[in-house]
Amino acid sequence: MKPYKFNPYLKTVIWGGHKIAPFKGIDTDIQHIGESWEISGVPGHESVCANRGIDNDPDVGLTLYQLIDKYRSNLVGHHVYQRHGSQFPLLVKIIDSEKDLSIQVHPNDELAHKRHNCPGKTEMWYIIETEKGAKIHTGLKRAITPEEYERMALSEVQEGENLFADVMATYESHKGDCFFLPAGRLHAIGAGNLLAEIQQTSDITYRVYDYGRKDADGHTRELHVEQAKEAIDYHLYNDYRTHYNPQSRSAELVRCPYFIVRREKISESTLIDYHRDSFVIVMCLEGKVTVNGIHAHQGETLLVPACANVMDITGQGTLLTATL
Repeated sequence: MKPYKFNPYLKTVIWGGHKIAPFKGIDTDIQHIGESWEISGVPGHESVCANRGIDNDPDVGLTLYQLIDKYRSNLVGHHVYQRHGSQFPLLVKIIDSEKDLSIQVHPNDELAHKRHNCPGKTEMWYIIETEKGAKIHTGLKRAITPEEYERMALSEVQEGENLFADVMATYESHKGDCFFLPAGRLHAIGAGNLLAEIQQTSDITYRVYDYGRKDADGHTRELHVEQAKEAIDYHLYNDYRTHYNPQSRSAELVRCPYFIVRREKISESTLIDYHRDSFVIVMCLEGKVTVNGIHAHQGETLLVPACANVMDITGQGTLLTATL
């Protein structure tokens, strides 16, 4: 089984920019693209298999769910299929924040299943490129109580005002930075970031604070202050960045119960075996590579089937990989 390519779902949002299409090398009339869903099993937005350059490919046009039903553990891995069935466990995106995103939090599995009958949302970010002064906001830098959080979130604010600036940790973001965001961690992507996001398959977001912004009709976006109050992790941590050796050819960025993410720098023919009973997602962030006979250039994402997940890679490029 060869690796799969999927048609991206390009999502217009009020904070979206103009970097995703040129980064991916595609022509589109869609404006203010904030997200490209590269591989998705979210109901209503399931990825569809694209042309992989294989003659008479019977899988072109099938959704990710149809592919899993067709190939089962051969595609996703035996233990993954036993645990998740036809539900694909990861959602992979490219995000372009021309403007600041709202301050948000995601529920953990227990709360999400209780409220929404779906998984929670733990995620990670890898910074692809930034504009000067771009920032990432994640976690608390001083202790607050649920009651203090609620007072801040419900306060009347002038447009652009950020009452959370004094309580959230903020980092200047640079190419290659990595941030792990377990469910419950307050966070926001600042303006000027192009990043890759790998997360659990969940589209549940509690919007906590939106700087008093109004749309063209003068309306503010819906907030989920009360829902978020129980979801927030109020613990303090010394550092919310992920530290690794950026010069390393192969580096593990995140290992958690939901995914393992690595960054690979490819400069010569390479054989990679993660020794996992799992599919491998490969995001090409720079350059051009061939993985098990399928070409991928900057901005393209591949799904490598579990039954053929020893990757024979040629070319030059920077890759982000994810397995279970």
